[in-house]
Amino acid sequence: MAPCSAAASSPVHHLRVHLLLVYFLALSLVVPSGCSSASGVASRHDYRDALAKSILFFEGQRSGRLPPGQRASWRGDSGVSDGAAAGADLEGGYYDAGDNVKFGFPMAFTATMLAWSVVEFGDSMPPGERRHAAEAVRWATDYLLKTLAHPGVIFVQVGDPWKDHGCWERPEDMDTERTVYNASAGRPGSDVAGETAAALAAASMVFRDADPEYAETLLASARRAFEFADTYKGAYSDDPDLRAGGCPFYCDFNGYQDELLWGAAWLRRASKDDTFLQYIQNNGKTLGAEDNTNEFGWDNKHAGLNVLVSKEFIEGEALPLQSYKEYADSFICTLIPESSSPHIMYTPGGMIYKPGGSNMQHVTSISFLLLTYAKYLTKSSHTVNCGDISVGPETLQLQAKKQVDYLLGDNPMKMSYMIGYGDRYPQRIHHRASSLPSVKDHPQRIACKEGTPYYNSSSPNPNPLIGAVVGGPGEDDAYEDDRADFRKSEPTTYINAPLVGVLAYFVGNPNPGHTIH
Repeated sequence: MAPCSAAASSPVHHLRVHLLLVYFLALSLVVPSGCSSASGVASRHDYRDALAKSILFFEGQRSGRLPPGQRASWRGDSGVSDGAAAGADLEGGYYDAGDNVKFGFPMAFTATMLAWSVVEFGDSMPPGERRHAAEAVRWATDYLLKTLAHPGVIFVQVGDPWKDHGCWERPEDMDTERTVYNASAGRPGSDVAGETAAALAAASMVFRDADPEYAETLLASARRAFEFADTYKGAYSDDPDLRAGGCPFYCDFNGYQDELLWGAAWLRRASKDDTFLQYIQNNGKTLGAEDNTNEFGWDNKHAGLNVLVSKEFIEGEALPLQSYKEYADSFICTLIPESSSPHIMYTPGGMIYKPGGSNMQHVTSISFLLLTYAKYLTKSSHTVNCGDISVGPETLQLQAKKQVDYLLGDNPMKMSYMIGYGDRYPQRIHHRASSLPSVKDHPQRIACKEGTPYYNSSSPNPNPLIGAVVGGPGEDDAYEDDRADFRKSEPTTYINAPLVGVLAYFVGNPNPGHTIH
């Protein structure tokens, strides 16, 4: 998609349209349950509570030996011998969703987004929650470091998903084959390695002050992961063996090129090394930087890449990166209903919607980019030019607020899609550990097929996975609380990771447009 260009209309026209756009967006945020105030945009939502719960969710996804401070106390140790089949220590990390497999590609993206959340919006987090967020980052990066510990390979997955998905059992009981998958020179994995580089580089910024030695380890390992990705180019799911394990769950549908730029961009941000700036400038075109889409997630990094890289141009530090700002503008314009650009789809209730299931991943990741880009724009005189309208940071903040408020309950179903937040939320989520009796309450083993009655049960899950955000409603805003409908009822780590940053922003700025910057 070509970047949105500025129209030839007058600055006064731009100002009038911009003010009207902010005004009407603010009006659209008023909901009929008495949550408006004299300002018309005051929120009734407790963003601090939602933030705390969104971070707590990650403790329910932990694999390995759990620490003494584990707050999701219904969970137990699991996967403690992961990696043994390959002679490696791969204990730890996160289960991606409601199963018991550790997929490296989405886990690395989760780590990147958790770290980016802290980097951009950590100052808005209460100290205790920032500490918990850093712990969530570290649980992922400790594992990612292990995936790089053996020279010449990068471990990309633990667990046979086909056998795992054939069982409904707790992670503490799982006895399915813990197959280990790795990328190497002979079977490249630039996508997983590039995302791992991004995650470790971003995380190094989180720990730079509190644990500089760990931060240096992360940054050095990020460099090694990127070198691997750039030297042995290829998508991990192109290899037949790796494809058998990763697909169709986390195939690299979009190609590995965006992860190379994404990894380089994060190494540039974390290290300030001009080598990575030159890499971005020299390879942007050949690696498809202009392939702009209105999507950002574990597979497609282009929109996030453009927002991230545009920061240096917006701040006047790297003028040759202007094209990335143009690509970022083009992405933003697709989110503004009043612009003349082809638009992303919205449901009748106002939720960003993309077909394919697990839709809340798009809601949270795009909302994060809206707020991050707004932050960069706020520190400059830049705006976004979308045809005949000029869009400022307040408009982006209000768009993000509308999305997160929908998620938290301002929607046609009048329910929160975060477990444990509000008075009404999903009770039957597609999640093995949550839906089966806790090992604390039922210490006897529940074998592979013995969990099926719990899967089929209409009873609420016995262990609420507090803070989990489910895939969410469909294009008609309808949500049936059905455990079997995994596209709607399954939570994932990459839904929550960007949401941590979004909620942190609104903790500090609950009423955007009324904040004095």
